[in-house]
Amino acid sequence: MKTNMVMLAALAAGGLTACSGGNDAPSLPAIPEGTTITLALMETTDLHSNVLSYNYYGLNDDPSLGLERTSTLIQAARAENPNNILLDDGDVVQGTLLADLQAVAAPIPCGTTLAVHKAMNALKYDAGGMGNHEFNYGLPFLSQITNTDFGIPGVSKPAGACGAPSFPLVLSNVTGVASQKPIFQPYAMLGRDFTAILPDGNKLTLKLNIGVMSFVPPQILEWDQKNLAGKVAVTGVQEAAKQYVPELRAKGADLIVALSHGGLDTAPYSPKMENGSYHLTGTGIDALMIGHSHLVFPKGKESGAAPLDASFAAFPASAKIDAINGFVNDVPTVMAQSWGRRLGIIKMTLAYQGGKWVVQPSKTTVESRGFKYLDGTSNVKADPAIAPLVAGEHAATIAYAKQPLGISTDFEMSAYFALAGDVSAIQLVNQAQLSYVKNLLATTGDATLAGYKNIPVISCSAPFKAGRNGPSDFTDVAAGASGAAPIGLQVRNAGDLYLYGNNNLQAVKIKGSDLKAWLETAAKQFGQIDPAKTAEQDLVPVYNAIYNYDVFYAENNALTYQIDVTKAVGKRIVNLSYLGKPVADADDFIVATNDYRAGGGGAVPGIDGSKTVFKSPDANQAVVSSYLQALGSKAVNVTLAANGSAKSWSFVKVSTAGPVFLRSAPGHFALAQKSGVKNVTAEGGLDSSGFAKYAIDLSK
Repeated sequence: MKTNMVMLAALAAGGLTACSGGNDAPSLPAIPEGTTITLALMETTDLHSNVLSYNYYGLNDDPSLGLERTSTLIQAARAENPNNILLDDGDVVQGTLLADLQAVAAPIPCGTTLAVHKAMNALKYDAGGMGNHEFNYGLPFLSQITNTDFGIPGVSKPAGACGAPSFPLVLSNVTGVASQKPIFQPYAMLGRDFTAILPDGNKLTLKLNIGVMSFVPPQILEWDQKNLAGKVAVTGVQEAAKQYVPELRAKGADLIVALSHGGLDTAPYSPKMENGSYHLTGTGIDALMIGHSHLVFPKGKESGAAPLDASFAAFPASAKIDAINGFVNDVPTVMAQSWGRRLGIIKMTLAYQGGKWVVQPSKTTVESRGFKYLDGTSNVKADPAIAPLVAGEHAATIAYAKQPLGISTDFEMSAYFALAGDVSAIQLVNQAQLSYVKNLLATTGDATLAGYKNIPVISCSAPFKAGRNGPSDFTDVAAGASGAAPIGLQVRNAGDLYLYGNNNLQAVKIKGSDLKAWLETAAKQFGQIDPAKTAEQDLVPVYNAIYNYDVFYAENNALTYQIDVTKAVGKRIVNLSYLGKPVADADDFIVATNDYRAGGGGAVPGIDGSKTVFKSPDANQAVVSSYLQALGSKAVNVTLAANGSAKSWSFVKVSTAGPVFLRSAPGHFALAQKSGVKNVTAEGGLDSSGFAKYAIDLSK
């Protein structure tokens, strides 16, 4: 029996044939019908260079995030499931000051491996996909850090072997324009020896071929136009899957996994969909691992897990999405949130039936496992093996974060109550953008641009760090400022005010009707409040797209508007005025914004790149930093009166029968009062995610 098991294992691995030739050759049996393999597919996604449990903007430890803690989850899952595969779904290389340091401030040389890739190599990932943010630092940098020649004219990888991930990287829907070939390998075939169980209960080793594909949103061509225009083309996720799934099957794939860097949009399919993962389920894949939205799917199973995200709970029944057990059109599906805070685990059993491996749905479970999975209370401890790998990079990033800008502020710029009307962390960004565009129009030698100089210039910016990634994810510059003494600003503060260092400033020319539609899109962030309802109501039920909540600003607070949260989406903006007069549909405005929004990001009606009149070579973050440094040599350069108190919007006043609350980080009620946010009236208890529930009085 032992000999037959060894020979059977060799047969399954391709080392022997059923007939070896010669009259004495034994006839090896086929894999017995009903043999099973149980394995775990594990996923991380949207790591955004959060290697350690540390916040470089706040210069403090943050035990709620970091790959060093995900590593602890990975080790536990591997111990539970000896047959396992570890995959990453992209957005790895950008997102923290560590990433900015290694890519921009002090770019690493070819022979050096990115800090996050060092950690991933140590964790022995089996394969990885791409996300949209992989392209933020440009194709030459991406080529270098992945040691990949893209075959794109003008994009050359440094000679020799550059530091890179030690696992295959795949991307199925991006090709070079000139070569018409994929810039990364479109898929990987992972042959892995797994322990199988025979029908009689005996064990043997069999080889399973796992095909892995990866998809990014087609919008990368808009979001990173400056880096990608004319160089790459992007195919819709369905079209790419339909091309490569048959290839993988023909090459012997027993199981196909799609790494889709996009959320679940159940609208009719379009090749341009940003979140097209739902439409991959009918292409022949066996498992779906998704990202980009920074959400938890399925609902966390640990004690005290947050309730199902509202965006998942609202799917129509016809969509056939099981957000509790983790299935989309019967395909096991997982999203492991972001920043290393969760590990996606799809545990599945395959049975050998009719000459092939068949997934057994009744024996498949899906989990998005968080740091508190053991007891629902305590975060898992960090894996002590990770921090030493990046100790030098960590120290260098802290030193970089502390570099002084040579300016100071007399108030705390925070986003804790940005959704209640506080602009202390938004106004300065808007002022910087507006100043840049006004100066451009006043001094340009371009006749077309000069023709716009008499059109009112306004600006918009969003509170990028306002709870999307949990209660520790809020902008807070000069935390603890008392006003008694100015506080010096540092490099880290500019990044805290404007998170996305890859965004470049752009200007768009719009009509008053466009402005109204833009504001209505931003106001989607709020839930619809029923004034007669006595049960408590959440003012902002979903934080996952907080970066789309644009707040508009004009000099001297010339632009004002109100939001009526008792109305349905699309009917919330009232009393929109400029210089005290109602904004007419035909009025002209120039809006200072970023390339993501100007190019169509956020799906603002009519704002799709066609109205862009100027594309700046300068990043918004750099524009903010330059503006700060140009404010002068006074003892206090940034003041609450001049830079943080011009509230352009407010809620339409309404009394409610029951309580309304806003989730934010705990312990900041006094700051709300100090910032003049009168509608925040009390701090309540914590919800299951650690947010404090602040009482909101909409009548104030």
